[in-house]
Amino acid sequence: MYDICCVGHITLDKVVTPQAVKHMAGGTSFYFSNAIRNMDVNYTLVTSLALSEMPVVEKLRNKGIEVHATTGGETVYFENIYSVNQDHRTQRVLQKADPFTIEQLDEIQSNVYHLGPLLADDISVEFIKALALRGKLSLDAQGYLRKVEDKNVVAIDWPEKREALQHIHILKVNEHEMEVLTGITDIHEGAKVLNEWGVKEVVVTLGSMGSVIYNDGVYYQIPAYKPVEVVDATGCGDTYMAGYLYQRAKGKDFQEAGEFAAAMASFKIESSGPFTGTEEDVLELLAKHSLKPKA
Repeated sequence: MYDICCVGHITLDKVVTPQAVKHMAGGTSFYFSNAIRNMDVNYTLVTSLALSEMPVVEKLRNKGIEVHATTGGETVYFENIYSVNQDHRTQRVLQKADPFTIEQLDEIQSNVYHLGPLLADDISVEFIKALALRGKLSLDAQGYLRKVEDKNVVAIDWPEKREALQHIHILKVNEHEMEVLTGITDIHEGAKVLNEWGVKEVVVTLGSMGSVIYNDGVYYQIPAYKPVEVVDATGCGDTYMAGYLYQRAKGKDFQEAGEFAAAMASFKIESSGPFTGTEEDVLELLAKHSLKPKA
């Protein structure tokens, strides 16, 4: 029995920032797995990719990450272009992968399954319903709000959202995704609507403005921890969720889990590629901020 299982495609990423152009592996599953690998948790990744990209999986395994990989079809290929403001990016998709099937998780038992679809057809509602019978589901909604038209990523609503979200225990969205799903710009009102649709824990990330967690009628305001330098925001949301789900699995409350997650994301944005730090690094950063006088 695992504490946390992540389900998502590993991608090929081309990341374009004002500083550089870099080619690397990516996707929710890649960033999440790297971020959580140094934590004290029983974790596994379920992914699929082209046979030609299996060296990426082997690198993850060499880091001590347990990976259940299915090969076949193509590997998702994303191009992420950032302006000076790292809160915003332009995306293109040059290749798509096959959708996940519930049979790929036949041998997996986990307390929490974190779903990281990258595109709207990665994970079906039928998959969600079947997996919800096995454990709590956590979902990053971003993939359901992306459609590929002529290789360009087009923002869409999720037609099956009301049917699917009643099976989701923890939902992560940013403020733009929350507005698309609910039609509401106010963070507190939007989070409340998502909760009314069935989500128990609503996590709304606000980039450099921090995040808000809503559960059982209570809003938790999570600060952002200012990084030393902003280099690359790719994977920050995935890193945040790795920290959050890890802390929740350890029994931490919403505020403590959110602050730990935010501190992990702050470390991540200081470099390209995944978070490479430890739990001690994160706790040290939190301790430094707790010692600072309030403004």
